[in-house]
Parts: sequence; C-alpha cells; structure tokens
Amino acid sequence: MDSLELWGGVECTVNRTATGYSDQVRLSGHHDRIADLDLFAGLGLSAIRYPVLWERVMREGRVADWSWTDERLGRLRKLGIRPIAGLVHHGSGPTHTHLLDDGFAAGLGDYARQVAERYPWIEDWTPVNEPVTTARFSALYGHWYPHARDEGAFWLALFNQIDGTRAAMRAIRRINPAARLIQTDDLGRTYATLILGEQAAFDNLRRWAGWDLLFGRITPDHPLWARIGSFGFSDRLRRIADDPCPPDMVGVNHYLTSDRFLDHRLQRYPPRSHGGNACRAYADVEAIRVLDPPPPGLVGALREAWDRYGTPIAVTEVHNGCTREEQLRWAAEAWDGCVTLRQAGVDIRAVTAWSLLGSQGWDTLLTRPGTYEPGVFDISHGVPRPTALASLWKGLPTGAERHPVVHAPGWWRRQERLVYPAIPYPIKTPPLRDARSDPVLLIWSNNDALAQAWSELCRNRGIAHCVAACETRDGNRPPDMAAMLDSIEPWALAHLDAENVADAIGLARVCQDRRVAGLHLIAGRACLAPNDMSPPVQEGARSPIPPGALIIPLGREGGFADRRSDPAVMNAALDLLIDGQDGLHETARSLVGSSSTIDGFGATTLQFDDAMTAHGRQAAITAAVGDAAQTWKTAVLSRPLQIL
Repeated sequence: MDSLELWGGVECTVNRTATGYSDQVRLSGHHDRIADLDLFAGLGLSAIRYPVLWERVMREGRVADWSWTDERLGRLRKLGIRPIAGLVHHGSGPTHTHLLDDGFAAGLGDYARQVAERYPWIEDWTPVNEPVTTARFSALYGHWYPHARDEGAFWLALFNQIDGTRAAMRAIRRINPAARLIQTDDLGRTYATLILGEQAAFDNLRRWAGWDLLFGRITPDHPLWARIGSFGFSDRLRRIADDPCPPDMVGVNHYLTSDRFLDHRLQRYPPRSHGGNACRAYADVEAIRVLDPPPPGLVGALREAWDRYGTPIAVTEVHNGCTREEQLRWAAEAWDGCVTLRQAGVDIRAVTAWSLLGSQGWDTLLTRPGTYEPGVFDISHGVPRPTALASLWKGLPTGAERHPVVHAPGWWRRQERLVYPAIPYPIKTPPLRDARSDPVLLIWSNNDALAQAWSELCRNRGIAHCVAACETRDGNRPPDMAAMLDSIEPWALAHLDAENVADAIGLARVCQDRRVAGLHLIAGRACLAPNDMSPPVQEGARSPIPPGALIIPLGREGGFADRRSDPAVMNAALDLLIDGQDGLHETARSLVGSSSTIDGFGATTLQFDDAMTAHGRQAAITAAVGDAAQTWKTAVLSRPLQIL
C-alpha cells in the first residue's frame, strides 16, 4: 500500500437561496489571488479538491467562460498538484436549472463533457459534492434553492444528483477512460433512545443512499427500495441499478458534530433542539455532548464505510471550527486515526486539509451573511496568513515534531464536552494517549485576577500552563526571570503586564536566548519610537523586536476597560501565539478579527427564523464549541414527515 497522501481543499460552495447565489471562492478572495496556489503547494499537497463549478463557469447563462479555470488549473499543473475537479458543490446549477428540474442531470453531463474536453489530463473528479446532504438542505428542510420541504422532493433531488454524476462520468470517460470518481458525502451516525430506534435506524440507512445508488445496491431486496418506490421512483431505481457508476474512491466527510442523538425526553434539552417526525416530538443534539463514553466518531465512520463497500477511502474534509489548539488536535487525531486503520488493513488513501482559506457564513447555513472562520490560512485581513495548521499539516506525512499543545486531548475527549445529562454508551473506545510532560505556557502577571482569568481560559482550552507572580521592586523587574525560564522551560511566556514596548522587548530578548516564544500585552496604546524601528547600524546587531516576540498594545485609555481580560482578545491572542506570530500588533481590533473565538466552553447556538424551518416549526442548530461552523452537515433541524 502506498503512503498516506496529504490532500487539500478550498471551501468552494456556490449555493443558491431566495436572495441569490453565495460564492465562497469570491468571499475568501481566492478568485482574485492566483498566488494562493503557490501557498498551497508549500504544504506539500499531492492533490487538491478544486472548483470547476458549473455555476461559476456558466454564471451568465449557457455560455462558458474558461478564463479563470484555465489560469488556475494550468498553475496547479505546473506546481505538480493533482486537481480533483468539483463540478457542483452544494449547488443546484446555473439559473436555468435546479435540483428538481428534469433537465438537471443531462445538463450536468453536458457541462462535464465540456470540462473534460478542455482539460483531458484531469483524472480525478467529484461531479457532485455531498449529494445526500445537499438534497436534505435544499429539498427536505427548505434552506437552499429550490426550498422544498417534503420527502418526495428529497428523493427527486438525490436522484437528479446521482443521475447527474452518472452522466458526468460517462461523458468524462469517453474522453479520458482512466478518469476516477471520488464520491464524497458527510457520514455521521444517529443514536437514540429505544423509543426512537426506528427513526435512528432510518437515518442510519438513508445516510448511505447516495453511495448505495452509485454502487447499484438499491435493488428490490434493499430496505429502502419499497419506501423510495412509494414516491413513484421504482423505474428510476431499476435504471440506476442496471447501469451503476461505482466510485473509485469513497470520500468520507465527518465532523465532530456529525453524530447525532435523538431523545424523546424534551425536558432534558433546550427548546432550540426540539423537532420531531409525524408521530413523536424529540430533541436532536450532538452525540458527542451526551453519550459517555463518546461514540467512535471519524474512525468509526471510516471503519463502517470500509466494511460496507470494501473500496479505497479518502477522508475528503478535515476541519474543526474552534480555537487553534483544538483545530490542531482534530487534524492530528484524524491523521493518526487513518494511519492506525491502514495498519489494520483499511485501504485509506488520503486525508484532506479542508477549508485551506477558511469559510464564510456557515453559521447561518449560507442563507444570509455570517461570520468568517479561519482555516489553514487566515484571510480575515485580506492576505492569507498561515496559521499553526499549515506547519502541522505539512509535517504530518513525515512525522515532524508537533506543537506542544497538540498532544493534549481535544475537548471531545474531555468530560467538559458533556453539556446534557450523560447517556451511558456501552462501547469500547480507544484509550486516551498516555500523559506527556510537554512544555507548558508560563503565565506571568502582578495582577492576580488577570492571571487567574488567563489560567481559566487555558484550562477551558486544555492548554497546560503554570502561573508565576510578577513581583516588582521599585518598578524594576526581579533579576531571576532568566532562572525562572530555565527552571520551568515553557514553550511560551504570556507576559500580561508589559509597561511599554521597551519593557516587552527587554523581556523578549531573555526569552529569545532560551528559544521561548513570548506574548507581551500592554494595557495602553504603544508604538516603537522612530529610532527603535531603524535598521541596526552594525551588521549582525539584534532587531528591535526579537523573533518570536508578539507584542500587543490594547489601547486602554481613560474611561475604557482593560481589555487584557476580554475573552475575545484573550482567545485571539492565544491563537496568534500558537500560530507563531510575532512583531507589534498595533490595534486590538485587528487582533480580534484575526481569529475564531468562543465565549467559554458552552454550546454556541445558531438560531434560525421559523419561516426557514420545515412545516413552520421552531428549529435551530446547537453547534458544539469546536465545530460551530460545520454542524449543519448532519443537524436535523425540525425533521419533516420522514417516517412512521
């Protein structure tokens, strides 16, 4: 078996709602930055999931504009990165068609022919990304165009996407017989109380429907045959079963909140989680927040997919919308889990660093403007800045040393993940990693309350740390700082009481001599004097701000609060420190804008209007901290009349 490959992917959704199209490639600025591709190449990617989207190439109607894709795909080819061409990504095609249109599949097949004729060298294809998920959100829950809300529409939307995939691959393989189909979908498992077992069983069967159709498995003896046939699709089922299009690789997308738990005891959960089917109301929450021990998660999903299909697998999206260390831990755990499964005989070919440039608006399901969430690169200030994920992903294939914060268990492995009354889950889960004595973060302050606030933040984020009092004598720093660093050997220092830039630089040089990173907070406004910023006169002289020193003046003035204990500022500053950022950050506003932040470790609630929900019932997604932007993948909202 070849070595595990590292793939990448830009969040490239072009979806349609009642207000028009939303284009993630434009929202991230990637549309106008071809230089991004060179940044991606620096990660060592073997392949990249890349948009050649129907809606973008034919956005003005039925006439193709290839200028953007010509330039980008040509650059990828020169860089030696294999593109996995995506033709529809949570979309419904250009304005002349949609998921319930009889012409959707044929139209997608014709578009695929044009793409293959223009780029016959492309071998890997994903004509439709996540067809089951897209059908649910477009035709079962009504959030995306064409905003249908019934099960018959769901199956029709799914059939059109599957037939579109079949038509696309037929057309592509006439031009390139070696073309491979890499079929993606979100794969989560539904757990439930006994009284809701039938609903959970249905959910766990339906999640395979897209792949089962392509593999030609939905035949008269399949448990979904009669139900789908009851909506008038028996002939269509037979045509697909007689002429299947089995994927060459199963692309599994799985998020920390992909697994769900259904509970009929509504009083145990907040109203925002309440939904139901035709017979019973129930709460739908993240399984990771209620099952104890936690469910098998990604590793379990991969094992299930392998047992079901025996076809090579790629993990086609790995992303965790949280603070930086949790993003790092999830990526490392996903990679390590795949390595372990490969050793056990599961044919996993690749792991994908998803959301290379982050994502926009997933906290609103792309139905209206939302927030930006950083990825491997942070583009919150217009220019891609590598986060700590960049060095982690680059080093994973070679077993490079990882950041000290990576080795601690993620929030999904800690008991504070349980925000609802725990439900015993009788399964053997892999043991946690053995405890390690990794370097800690040293918190240094003469303000006990401030130091404790930072200590609590680190505890919530699972960052090993220690607190040292910053005692002073007559305004002078005690002379034993170097000895303290030598004794504790931290990976970084959080210096919360810098009086000014010069004070921060002085301590930063002590840290530099010991290769310790430093975060230095200044309560007031500060800047370097012109002389400080001038180049050193002597060759080899030290720069004004040593490498590894991150200095943040927080702009405190009369009448304004001390922002050193502002949770948003604290989280963002820690993210930047973990990212290895240094230098002088001149404004607190830019600091907060550069990172995804959370307020404590309670669940983040994404509330939606009643008009968006199935049958007008109240609906919402309760997004677990650490995966807020991606919970939409499997959240059921108010479930339509699906079963019973």
